[in-house]
Amino acid sequence: MDSSILEGVLLAYTASPSSSLAKIIVKAYVDAKDIERAAQYLEALDTDLELELVAGILTLAVQTQHKNAALNIFSQCEHTPKALIQYLLDKEQRPGAIMIYAAIIEFIPELASDEANDLIHQAAPTVKPKLRVIEKKDYAEVTDLTRYKEATTNFDDVVGLSDVKKQIHKKIILPFQKPSLFQRFKKKAGGGVLLFGPPGCGKTLLARATAGQCNAQFFNIEVSDVLDMYIGESEQKLHAIFEKARAQTPSVLFFDEFEALAGKREHARNSSTSNTISQFLTELDGFAQNNHGVLVLASTNVPWNIDPAFLRPGRFDRMFFIPPPDAQARSAILQHHMDGRPCQADIDFTFFAQKTGGFSGADLANLIEMAADEAIEDSIAMEAEQDINTTHLKTALKDCRATTTEWLTTARNYARYANDGGRYNDVIDFLKKHGK
Repeated sequence: MDSSILEGVLLAYTASPSSSLAKIIVKAYVDAKDIERAAQYLEALDTDLELELVAGILTLAVQTQHKNAALNIFSQCEHTPKALIQYLLDKEQRPGAIMIYAAIIEFIPELASDEANDLIHQAAPTVKPKLRVIEKKDYAEVTDLTRYKEATTNFDDVVGLSDVKKQIHKKIILPFQKPSLFQRFKKKAGGGVLLFGPPGCGKTLLARATAGQCNAQFFNIEVSDVLDMYIGESEQKLHAIFEKARAQTPSVLFFDEFEALAGKREHARNSSTSNTISQFLTELDGFAQNNHGVLVLASTNVPWNIDPAFLRPGRFDRMFFIPPPDAQARSAILQHHMDGRPCQADIDFTFFAQKTGGFSGADLANLIEMAADEAIEDSIAMEAEQDINTTHLKTALKDCRATTTEWLTTARNYARYANDGGRYNDVIDFLKKHGK
């Protein structure tokens, strides 16, 4: 592809990212043998890629030893190894077929199949893929907690949620602040707490504020920091993370999107997933573990997908529902996101708070962003800078919708028919109060 044409496609992708544009960019870079740049756009591709493009990316990635690109395309494409190998053999690209087969069993052993083995051995019976010796990882280095440490805040920065903050203060923060009193009653600081609710309602912010109130270090552990493609390594990473946290008390380990690590085992695709769950349970309250001073916070949008073993007493026995903000909180959130933007002083935030029932904090932030877009359009049209005003907010409000409605509908069904032990009583109370 001509460089000027590619430059135009790149500009179009920057303005409006799409899989179709990403596919053109990736193909151009693959044709130019530039896998580094092609790798930057692989995640934007759809899964239904043509065999020709997948084979081209894989061949170049393997030739250049670009493991991340190969892993990315392996995990995204829907084509089986057999289909890829058959395509290359049909194109009389026997060396390429053998090379990709070797990469498959090296990078993702579980993708290898008997059918693919038969094809490759028929094509080259004497060729055996070269096995790579993998050195033992230094998990002390891999799981250095300073990589995950983030700044904390306090409850003053969390708008609303007064009832939740009171419960957290009583059940979580006080044991950290008054350890001698709680030790007298054999109550330990730490344990597990699960925050659940609709997306965008402040679960992560509340977790950071809880750590700040406890004067504890806050470590945000992402799913990708734990899960590993090689069998047994996810469990070792998880164990190393907990060991480091136990050595740096008081500390807070925060796991966002918790269902990815603690989903129901009957839904697990393979045994390695179940092994990771079992390891997590062991770290929480295993016989040999002492988690005094380690608070494990987790958040999820789908608490009904969490394995029940995590929710028994002694593990994540404390669950807090983080609902959409009330009217007073919505007004404060709108003013917070308006800070630093040019706006007219007569905007009635209380009015807009009343009009945004069910909006999450993220929805309210989006409302302000859209109002700013309206003000920018007016500034361009009138050739003079305009401040955000009530009209801009009203126009933006017409195009905004609460994203919590679908979640609350699903939660209502679980609260009605699967409310084991009163787990979702807070959800029921919220729905009764707000008439959902």
